[in-house]
Amino acid sequence: MGPMAVSGIVFACVSGGALLGMLLRSRLPDHHLGAESKDVVRLAMGLVATMTALVLGMLVASAKASFDAQRHGVAQLAANTIVLDRFLAYYGEEARPTRELLCASVVDVFRRTWPEDDPTMGRPTAGGRAEGRYDELYVRILALQPRTDVQRAIQAQALKLVGETGQMRWLLFAQERGTTLPTPFLVVLAVWLTFLLASFGLFAPGNATALLSLAVCALSVSSAVFLVLDLDHPFDGIIRTSGEPLRVALEQIGR
Repeated sequence: MGPMAVSGIVFACVSGGALLGMLLRSRLPDHHLGAESKDVVRLAMGLVATMTALVLGMLVASAKASFDAQRHGVAQLAANTIVLDRFLAYYGEEARPTRELLCASVVDVFRRTWPEDDPTMGRPTAGGRAEGRYDELYVRILALQPRTDVQRAIQAQALKLVGETGQMRWLLFAQERGTTLPTPFLVVLAVWLTFLLASFGLFAPGNATALLSLAVCALSVSSAVFLVLDLDHPFDGIIRTSGEPLRVALEQIGR
């Protein structure tokens, strides 16, 4: 279920809680709505509001950490790719097919993650080979036959770098459609927000100003949930991780 659908459900629940509170206000006896009852409800809902703020803060921190990790991973992947291409260029002409395969693998990553952007129009790929075979880079580099100490050192560094980059690439793919937000947190948060808005509606006057205020409150909290969920999916939605580092890497590869 996408962030928009989840935030819509939260908005419906919170708005329903506010309307339920206003409905209860019209049906409860007057002594249930006295000053002492209001004080008790306010104290109880103050505790709920505090816990809600804590949980929402935890969700925001978790989503932001996930977003930053993915953004840093993309930048590091691009940097490692450029360095690997430079190593292969220093190795010599024998490594040119491997460099072309490296270019094709980066193109595949870009097209999988940012399909609406195609920075490779008109660029040659690895001799018509299937793209995305990044694992073959290790085999290609391992098959190189260095003749000098410099080439042997470059091969060793390239093997280490391609292993680290491949691990990083698969980690990005594994987290691309995953989520770091526990579902029970979202459920509990929605329940607490519903109770909170129900208490607001319980003592709110039945006029347009009060209704508008409750609607704005429900929209605000559901928007906060949407932003948290959107941050937790850094390759989809409104707030997205930029593919510019990989675009720059593609411009540098092969030079």
